[in-house]
Amino acid sequence: MPNPLIVACVQLCAGPNTDANLATLRVSIAAAAGEGAQLVCLPEYCATLDEGPRGLEVAPEPEATHGALAALRAAAQEHRVWLSVGSLGVTAPDGRTWNRSYLLDPQGSIRARYDKLHLFDVDLAGGESYRESAVIAPGETATVAQTPWGGLGLSICYDLRFPQLYRALAKAGASVLLVPAAFTRTTGRAHWHVLLRARAIETGCYVVAASQCGEAPNGRLARYGHSLIVSPWGEVLADAGEAPGHVAATLDLDRVAQARAMIPALRHDRPFDVVREPTSAPERP
Repeated sequence: MPNPLIVACVQLCAGPNTDANLATLRVSIAAAAGEGAQLVCLPEYCATLDEGPRGLEVAPEPEATHGALAALRAAAQEHRVWLSVGSLGVTAPDGRTWNRSYLLDPQGSIRARYDKLHLFDVDLAGGESYRESAVIAPGETATVAQTPWGGLGLSICYDLRFPQLYRALAKAGASVLLVPAAFTRTTGRAHWHVLLRARAIETGCYVVAASQCGEAPNGRLARYGHSLIVSPWGEVLADAGEAPGHVAATLDLDRVAQARAMIPALRHDRPFDVVREPTSAPERP
């Protein structure tokens, strides 16, 4: 297995203009590849993200004719990189939309797909409310993609709050966890760094999280930024801050086995039942 792996996270503020977003992504992919990145990671809804009268707008298209996917496949092939397309809106056969992540190889071929399992339906303080399920249909399966560097566990944004997913991905062979996101500024400031570091520590995996940043033209969907690359020991190796651009880090994949050998928590899981004691426990005889 090749070692190390040079990985880059691209950070942008995507809006409703898909062509403009793709132009920005192509520049960043080229820059990261030119600096030696072998795996370039893009954020959630990287090609189109807006909020209109009906809520979330992500310009869904069928996969077979998806213009943004075709453009990103061409970029992966042109720059000879593995490309994690954080997610795109993809039309499902029943007319609903999937929030779908892709892993592309250096030939531009699709090597893995993942449809977001957990949808962002929340009500925050100050009236900030989101209903991803009003537009998006949830996925049904988790995905570990095989690469020259081992398994990559795929996830998207709100999935980050469900540690059982990442534990399952690690046990299925993932040594690197991908978490493309468009984390809100409100929740990002409170939880982003601690959750990503926790997922790395719990699994002994590298965590690579490309995020959106900035505010959409309509002033909604303020995104936290701070794309992160985290080591299996929970160290932040790269932080993109709040501005568009990209960051990179070199992953020494031997550190995955080292972290898991020191703290073999994945092997220490035990089945258990949860007992709800009555309000007043009866006296024992």
